[in-house]
Amino acid sequence: MPDDVFIIIPCYNETAVIRQTVKQLLPLGHQLVIVDDGSTQSPWPQLQDLPVHFLRHPVNLGQGAALQTGMDYAKARLARAVIHFDADGQHDAGDIPRFLAALDDGADVVIGSRFLRPEDVKRIPVTKRWLLQAARIVNGLFTRVWLSDAHNGFRALNRKALDKIRLAENRMAHATEIIAQIRTHRLVIRELPTAIGYSDYARAKGQKWYHAFNILIDLILNKIL
Repeated sequence: MPDDVFIIIPCYNETAVIRQTVKQLLPLGHQLVIVDDGSTQSPWPQLQDLPVHFLRHPVNLGQGAALQTGMDYAKARLARAVIHFDADGQHDAGDIPRFLAALDDGADVVIGSRFLRPEDVKRIPVTKRWLLQAARIVNGLFTRVWLSDAHNGFRALNRKALDKIRLAENRMAHATEIIAQIRTHRLVIRELPTAIGYSDYARAKGQKWYHAFNILIDLILNKIL
């Protein structure tokens, strides 16, 4: 019987690392769903010999849209849980069993946090730390849910959350939208410590300081709350 946990990996121009990211996940035995969000260079040649589900947007729609496409695909295949996992390999696949265990223990949504262990905080570049704290404040003001790492993209959702959460915000403000819907639907949320691997590749493509303001503008314009 196929595994009913689906790991959703939104992907945009990640040909340099996507194969390595997928290979670290394969030993877990879960379903891997790659959502290519209109990459200028398709990752499929890097993946065609691996046991993955490959979906593609014809144009770049944003990470929120890619996650929703993956979640719709998983729901249609009777997933009991989904994991959101970044394509650049910065998340630790070894944390996934802990996230799933937390779902089994009563959480509807699990979000990784880089701010629960001092050793993880020290690994965050200083400018990135400021950006994350700005995003945390924006998230708290809009959702009234105060988390330590609101825009961490490493998440686990059970079937209840998967059925309730529907992303309308295509781009980076989807992280705040998820938390707003968690509050609206009274879902049980839990943060777990996780370390992020800041490789040279991840640092080079990292978010800029002004993205926090872009998120705020997206939230206001789309009136998600």
